[in-house]
Amino acid sequence: MSQARAVSTAPTGDAADRYKWSALFNTTLGVLLVSINESILIIALPDIFRGIKLDPLVPANSFYLLWILLGFMLVTAVLVVTLGRLGDMYGRVRMYNLGFAVFTVFSILLSVNWMHGTAAGAFIIGMRIGQGIGGSFLFANSSAILTDAFPENQRGMALGINNVAGIAGMFIGLVVGGLLAPLDWRLVFIVSAPFGVLGTVWAYAKLHDSGVRSRTRIDWWGNVLFAVGLTLVLVGITYGIQPYGTSAMGWTSPRVLGTLIGGVAMLAAFGVVESKVASPMFRLQLFRIRAFLAGNVASLLAAIGRGGLMFLFVMWLQGIWLPLHGVSFANTPLWAGIYMLPMTGGFLIAGPISGVLSDRYGARPFATAGMVVATLTFIGFLFLPIDFSYAPFAILMAVNGMAMGLFASPNRAAIMNSLPPDQRGAGAGMSGVFQNAAMVLSMGIFFTLMISGIASVLPRTLYRGLVAQHVPAATATAVSHLPPITSLFASLLGYNPMAKLLGPSVLAHLPAHSAHVLSGRQFFPRLLATPFSDGLTIAFTFGAIACALAALASVLRGQKYVHAAEAVPAGDAAGLVVAAGVATDEPVLAGRSVGTPVGVAGVAGGGSRYAPDEPGGPSGGPATT
Repeated sequence: MSQARAVSTAPTGDAADRYKWSALFNTTLGVLLVSINESILIIALPDIFRGIKLDPLVPANSFYLLWILLGFMLVTAVLVVTLGRLGDMYGRVRMYNLGFAVFTVFSILLSVNWMHGTAAGAFIIGMRIGQGIGGSFLFANSSAILTDAFPENQRGMALGINNVAGIAGMFIGLVVGGLLAPLDWRLVFIVSAPFGVLGTVWAYAKLHDSGVRSRTRIDWWGNVLFAVGLTLVLVGITYGIQPYGTSAMGWTSPRVLGTLIGGVAMLAAFGVVESKVASPMFRLQLFRIRAFLAGNVASLLAAIGRGGLMFLFVMWLQGIWLPLHGVSFANTPLWAGIYMLPMTGGFLIAGPISGVLSDRYGARPFATAGMVVATLTFIGFLFLPIDFSYAPFAILMAVNGMAMGLFASPNRAAIMNSLPPDQRGAGAGMSGVFQNAAMVLSMGIFFTLMISGIASVLPRTLYRGLVAQHVPAATATAVSHLPPITSLFASLLGYNPMAKLLGPSVLAHLPAHSAHVLSGRQFFPRLLATPFSDGLTIAFTFGAIACALAALASVLRGQKYVHAAEAVPAGDAAGLVVAAGVATDEPVLAGRSVGTPVGVAGVAGGGSRYAPDEPGGPSGGPATT
């Protein structure tokens, strides 16, 4: 059975007060860097591919397009549980510091790529995966370090700042990538290096473990089954949005179906293994804590809505709205990031405030209200015309950002407060899986819904438009029957879609006026507008449903719940109680919760404390055992 060990190096008094702020600033820097690097390539990809002389729209090169973009996200989704568990075993700060060093080394290596073509693409994929491994160390342990460092009445504020920085970084990365990539594509990677060096030195100099460690064996079977199973599922989703044969998407491909079925089977086997081994990697018992279960379900649904929304806006702005308003295709990536800044501002305003308020009043009212407002904004986006006025669009984005910030900080604090002290790393990793995997899952869902919405309309509309501009019927047929995702990726990458799809040889043989119209900023956006609008209706409806379900999950989390102490293992008549990382010599009955009525037991022998507004009932806590 797992043995909890009290760490005697916890700071006290003024030293504890100074340490918690140092921990907050350093972990926030780490999480911000990782989240920026998750999205920085979305805008920078055109310049990167031009720099390494690789055409990402050639079917044979689609592997590089997908994996340069998604490899980092896949690694962070797969490894956070394992690395969080290692933090519980060997020290969260030790694992976090190692992650900062690994992340920084691979950030530097990414900027020294001297190759071109497919070799350069493969090098970037490999180094991005290494960078993602370092980021996984940071993600997996930052929340647990803050939970150890801050008292429970300040955790919402601390975790709120940390979590909002992570979410806002996704949008900040869009602007940073758009600004740096046109100057030199290597700057997109090297920009993280000086901050990584600073953070690494700072972490090794100032941070130290002050939490409870769990001395257990590594669950090798669980780690392998989970990593391989989740990887197969996410890879299957990634390739499902690619065309297969004559189909616009690959969901009927034997490779995709086999990958998804194999991944689900391995995850099912993982669940069986985790219920049998003495020291499981994934503590399934933690899901008996209502606050933990409901918080993670809500987090998954909110992240699906948020991640899909970002990609929808990038395609909408770059493919249609910005060209119609006079921005060249080459400049649309940068301006898309700039025009999305109101959403980032909403996050930064609401997140820390809601975190502070949740320390006093609990997570449920703020997290639930955030998801209700987010649902309403998705409905509001449904009523915008495809060629909208920017003011209402910006207002809706700002309100959506505030709603997500209102939800994210209290929800994260509630999840971490619900965990026993020796399970905070594993629990944070489990929570990270839901949030990080949701990014890839949301891409699969929203791209599928979008392509489903335009696949039946775009080919016919595009054929008619091309023939009207004197493009030969055979060429118009071939171009119009290209997979819709080709047009979407062309817009996403900042290419002139018609110039790219037709090629200079076709344009050169057309009348000058027709060539000018086809390669101009109006032709393709206007053709795409109607089918894209149909796809947006489907996607925004799904996003509204996801946020509404997240609101329901948040309501069901119960009242404010804080796991306050860790009791000794069953069978000991007396022993140490570890509360907030400080050991006392108070003898207790094994498994009894500190500060709660007899008979209400915590998970894994842990203790719990309910808010004063919960007299007599653990409605927000673990199931009674």
